[in-house]
Amino acid sequence: MTVHFIGAGPGAADLLTVRGRDLIAACPVCLYAGSLVPEAVLSHCPPGARIVNTAPMDLDAIIAEIARAHAEGKDVARLHSGDLSVWSAMGEQLRRLDALGIPYQVTPGVPSFAAAAAALGAELTVPGLAQSLVLTRTQGRASPMPAGETLANFANTGATLALHLSIGQLEKVQAELLPSYGPECPVAVVYRASWPDERVIRTTLGGLVDAVDEGIARTALILVGPALGEGITAESQLYAADYDRRYRPQTADSPWAEWQHGDD
Repeated sequence: MTVHFIGAGPGAADLLTVRGRDLIAACPVCLYAGSLVPEAVLSHCPPGARIVNTAPMDLDAIIAEIARAHAEGKDVARLHSGDLSVWSAMGEQLRRLDALGIPYQVTPGVPSFAAAAAALGAELTVPGLAQSLVLTRTQGRASPMPAGETLANFANTGATLALHLSIGQLEKVQAELLPSYGPECPVAVVYRASWPDERVIRTTLGGLVDAVDEGIARTALILVGPALGEGITAESQLYAADYDRRYRPQTADSPWAEWQHGDD
């Protein structure tokens, strides 16, 4: 018996890894976070599967349900939204399972920031503008932020910021980011990325608070940074004809030849 922790993706039932889909289809027990994982994902469960919505359950109750499946020798598909590596509360469950000697495996999923970028048709890193992506959040009731992990500190880097779980604190986001990014910095808010009711709002940091209506109260990602701007023409050297690559050797007269093959 194995508990399969599976990243169920950002929303769309078909935006899963093949491995994740196949594991869901093979597990006679499925525990899913119903507040974020859409019921359409459950269409991959086998007929007769025991399906449990863990949204109203505390940690002890969830572990008890897994222990029950373990005693019955039944594999469990444990579904969390997006990817399991951030803000999934998977770690505390794994520690409980370790203590009980219950085996588990982890299957990654499509993260919400990737689905949001796809909705924008945007690359979040642009040569000369931003080569880093910061995944962060504002402080919430469930998880306090460490002292050094402030929005202002991250803004000082000039990187693209992907702000999760922060749509309810727009004034705070705006106030902390304005000194570093300025009011004209591009911002995109993607509500329920990949869901049927997905919405995209493009605005500026100065106009952020006024651009987001009250209907967007949760399940929205805020992306901030110059890489989101329109009219960007910067290109990397990756596909440049004169850039030396292992699979595309350059000619001797390439302007990159001396830099690539000269003295270190």
